Amino acid sequence: MNNDSSIAQIAAILREEAERLGPGARLPSSREIMRRHNVSPVTVSRAIGQLAAEGRVVTRPGSGAFVAQPVHPTRDAADLSWQTVALGDRVVDDGPITALLGTAPEGVVPLTGGYLRPGLRPDEQLAAAAARAVRRPGAWARPPLTGLPELRRWFATQAGGDVTAADALIVSGGQAALTNAFRALAAPGTPILVETPTYPGALAAAKAAGLRAMAVPMDRDGVRPELLAEAFAMTGARVFFCQPTLHNPTGATLPVERREQVLQVARAAGAFVVEDDYARYLTGQAPPSLASMDRDGTVVHIGSLTKILAPSLRVAAVIARGPAAHRLRAAQLVESFFVARPLQETALEFVGSPAWRRHLAAVHAEIMIRRDALAAALAEHMPTTEPHLLPIGGMHLWVRLPADVDEGALVETARQNGVLVSPGRMYYPSEPPGPRIRVTHMAAAHLAELREGVRRLAEALMITGERAAP
Repeated sequence: MNNDSSIAQIAAILREEAERLGPGARLPSSREIMRRHNVSPVTVSRAIGQLAAEGRVVTRPGSGAFVAQPVHPTRDAADLSWQTVALGDRVVDDGPITALLGTAPEGVVPLTGGYLRPGLRPDEQLAAAAARAVRRPGAWARPPLTGLPELRRWFATQAGGDVTAADALIVSGGQAALTNAFRALAAPGTPILVETPTYPGALAAAKAAGLRAMAVPMDRDGVRPELLAEAFAMTGARVFFCQPTLHNPTGATLPVERREQVLQVARAAGAFVVEDDYARYLTGQAPPSLASMDRDGTVVHIGSLTKILAPSLRVAAVIARGPAAHRLRAAQLVESFFVARPLQETALEFVGSPAWRRHLAAVHAEIMIRRDALAAALAEHMPTTEPHLLPIGGMHLWVRLPADVDEGALVETARQNGVLVSPGRMYYPSEPPGPRIRVTHMAAAHLAELREGVRRLAEALMITGERAAP
């Protein structure tokens, strides 16, 4: 018989033997196969090679050929590509938000994040408040659709001015409030004005609502009113989003005089101002809210307890008046009905207890200690960088890098060197003016770890510079 037929016959014989022996068993040696079937070494080698190509055997040099483990055929993956056409082009980039909400791996110093570190959270006091709250009569019943009256009254008092409980709507956290406000106040395809840089969650929420974020420049005192007026005139926008107290990421706080100017500009443009007052409790020096200065229903105010208490206490209030308030409440009702009553009761129980004031005092003291420690460490280890300003509170410093630094390369090198920081690019709705990073002091376990994080960051800056050098 010719060589090809010999190979096919030996391969067929070996298939049967492999079937009989089972996975893991060793096939007869090449010499034994040659003796049994009176074939050449080449024929045996090619037959075994054919079985190996079929996945029936595996060869181990010096040991022989062994029956392979069976590979069970899997069902072809479903073709979901049709969804790309059906969904259209309203893609929401969740990358920046995922990065901000991520946790640092073991051994990595977190100089990023936006919540109180575990040791500063009032976990025990919140647990006690929750235990008391759920014992209240009706704690598990349906709450009023706009929120518990007492909680709405508390948020109204915090906003100040002549705001009343009737103006407040309880919602599930500040991010939900932003998303709801953008959808309710602006039509898809229209522009929305934002400070630049700005909070990435606002940019994501605007895009999810089909809005086009347009940048309005800032300085050390916050948004510039004359450029805001120009932006309203050029774009025809009817919504301006801002964080007038401890702006994220720069830390700027609008002075009272400039707050009045912003309201005047918005009134002249017939536009809403969405005031994200997320950081009011992260300082003991917060100016009056925009809502307290508003008499015309211009301001839609968002106040939240999440930053000052705990990530999972997602309780916030939206304050608005007139038709805008009706639209916001209708949108909230259609989307989620109401905020869980036990969560509202817990928040109300805590802010009405002595623990609330004690917690505020502890947080304010810790913030100032950490802010100063971070600023000192940056000055010592990274003298070529420049903080935008020293904020009156908050959790971050906004740091300008030397112009020749590759921001993305620095952030990645820092990660490899055991420290996490937030890249500046994610905070801009358009092209950034230069390399920036946001550095957080609150997530580190203690001051020594905070200083170690800055040291690692400085080392990464040096490495990045050396790699970029010609």
